[in-house]
Order: sequence, then structure tokens, then C-alpha cells
Amino acid sequence: MRLLFDQNLSHNLVERLRDVYPGSTHVRELGLTSASDIDVWEYARANGFAIVSKDSDFHQRSLLDGFPPKVIWVQRGNSPTAEIEALLRSRKTELLAFDVDPEGAFLDLA
Repeated sequence: MRLLFDQNLSHNLVERLRDVYPGSTHVRELGLTSASDIDVWEYARANGFAIVSKDSDFHQRSLLDGFPPKVIWVQRGNSPTAEIEALLRSRKTELLAFDVDPEGAFLDLA
């Protein structure tokens, strides 16, 4: 599973989670830091990424447009990067199952 981290999450997550989610990237690495949600959505769709964000807008778009891309909504407020890393590591099995679920468009990680 390849994750595309939105601007509201640390770019350090890419390196910290490389062993678990190889091929993942951050909008910053792609020059999409100031891009609209639609541009990020289209990039993820065209390139086989699941979007990881704290932004509820991606959740709403997934309800309207379905998938791809799949959306992982991290609802942890102003959590430290280490806490987000631990969450994504501890829920790896769930995320991988979500990735291959033919009906799953959205996963809420609270």
C-alpha cells in the first residue's frame, strides 16, 4: 500500500514508515504543498496512492466520488509525529485489508 501524506501531516512520516509502507510520499516531495484538494485527489488517483489526511474534505469527497483513491482520515488533532507513526504501524493489518477491499473508499483512524 502506497500512502500519499497530505500537508497537514509531517513529511517525516515518509521516511519513518518506509519499512511498512514502501513507495509512500508526501505532497511536499511532489511539489503539491499548495495544491488544491482536487489536485491532490487527482494525483493520488492517477498514481495509485491512498490519501492520508487530517482534513475532513477528503472524507467528504470520498463519499461523493467513491474511489480511487482511497482515503485514510487521521482524527488525532495536534498529535506528535511519533503518535501518528505508531497509529499507522499498529493498524497496518487493517490498512492493508482496506487497500484490497473492493467496496472500501474511506477508513477512519480515530
